Amino acid sequence: MAETPYSIFNSRDLDDIHREIQEVYLENARPWVIGYSGGKDSTTALQLIWYALAELPPEQRKYPVYVISSDTLVETPVIVSYITGTLDRIETTAREQEMPFQTALVRPRIDDTFWVNLIGRGYPAPYTRFRWCTDRMKIRPANQFILDRVAEHGEVIMVLGVRKGESATRDQVLSLHRIKESLLSLHTTLPNAFVYTPVVDFTTDDVWMYLLSASSPWGGDNKQLLTLYRNTNAQGECPLVVDETTPSCGNSRFGCWTCTVVTKDKAMEGLIDNGEDWMLPLLEFRDFLASTQDPEKKPEIRERRRRNGQITILNNKLVHGPYTLEFCKKLLKELLNVQKLVRKKGPDPNIELITDVELEEIRKIWRTERQDWEDAVPQIYAEIVGERDWILDDTFSFRKKDKEILEAICEEKEVPVILVSKLLDTEQQMDGMSRRAKIQDRIDEIFHEDWRSAEEVYSNIDNSGSSNDSPQTHS
Repeated sequence: MAETPYSIFNSRDLDDIHREIQEVYLENARPWVIGYSGGKDSTTALQLIWYALAELPPEQRKYPVYVISSDTLVETPVIVSYITGTLDRIETTAREQEMPFQTALVRPRIDDTFWVNLIGRGYPAPYTRFRWCTDRMKIRPANQFILDRVAEHGEVIMVLGVRKGESATRDQVLSLHRIKESLLSLHTTLPNAFVYTPVVDFTTDDVWMYLLSASSPWGGDNKQLLTLYRNTNAQGECPLVVDETTPSCGNSRFGCWTCTVVTKDKAMEGLIDNGEDWMLPLLEFRDFLASTQDPEKKPEIRERRRRNGQITILNNKLVHGPYTLEFCKKLLKELLNVQKLVRKKGPDPNIELITDVELEEIRKIWRTERQDWEDAVPQIYAEIVGERDWILDDTFSFRKKDKEILEAICEEKEVPVILVSKLLDTEQQMDGMSRRAKIQDRIDEIFHEDWRSAEEVYSNIDNSGSSNDSPQTHS
């Protein structure tokens, strides 16, 4: 006789699950923060909680329930539209029904956004061993929201739509931090934050069975969600990430359209195959970013020095630094061209792939950290998009002509032009300050960066007997 497949509904009914949620809500007099990603698991958790709290008398629904979603500013546009529309409906319906739900989109600080780091600072496209984006764009914004609620209320309960078996690490953390004789766990990193996982024992079939049999309480359409999964070939979703144990996105997922950690973006490919062909320029740009991980391309598009000014040689190979400024200019041009295309062909003529604030921040970084004396950002923007007003900044007096003169002098004197440019920029940035004590330290730091020429570096790699050359410093 065939064994009956496991299902949460073999041992529990919805009334039982609702009672559990009500008990946790009433026994723990704390606000809740629900991580909502727009996917099936977080939708199931949110919908169960809504129906459970709706059964309580209004006077017992006194603890606020914050529904937060992460907007990295590079989310797949179709998913962003779906999530923002859902949050709007939740907010409206909650007010009409006097439910305690409030919604919020959490975003990274401008200094932490994808484009500011990739195009501004030259961080290479993320990959498995250097996934610099997750902490900056997802963990920090979500955690800051939680910490702000902790500061306001003393303690909070974080509700996550995670299920067993999604991640071995997550399973281990859930068991290690579970509070004895409680349905709550201690948050792995945030003080005074507890974790509740109402769908932890649900299977994938349980999730879909529930969503397709129980209508959305805020007027959404769960069949639309199913269609979205089918169109994206999505086997998973990018959950709201609150720590490093949260399952990472799989090969088919809802997440950032710029993600280069995966080999192929099957979700975006699925959307394009199912009629969203206006997104093709996004996929092509994403694939272009992924191609920059090719080791043969690195010497052409990456600096030989790291961001700290040092040259690192490991196993007789150069560890390349950030993208060159020239390549970053190319990336910005390509991105603005893609934005122009999707505005023309897509459903939103005002879609922003990169915001004005990010452009200003990139401009500042190029000017202050990367010796962009030409002030290239406004020029690139005017060439691709058109003229616009920029923040007036009169702290920089060097211009393109000055750079050309300096390059000629440095070539004649055989001095690295970037060294002299940095020294001049440092002096200018500190000019007029009442206290200039730090300028000597900064000048000293610049001189102690590794100023070997490319020929010297590659000669050292080819001829040195050392296979584990550590970072060297040369003035």
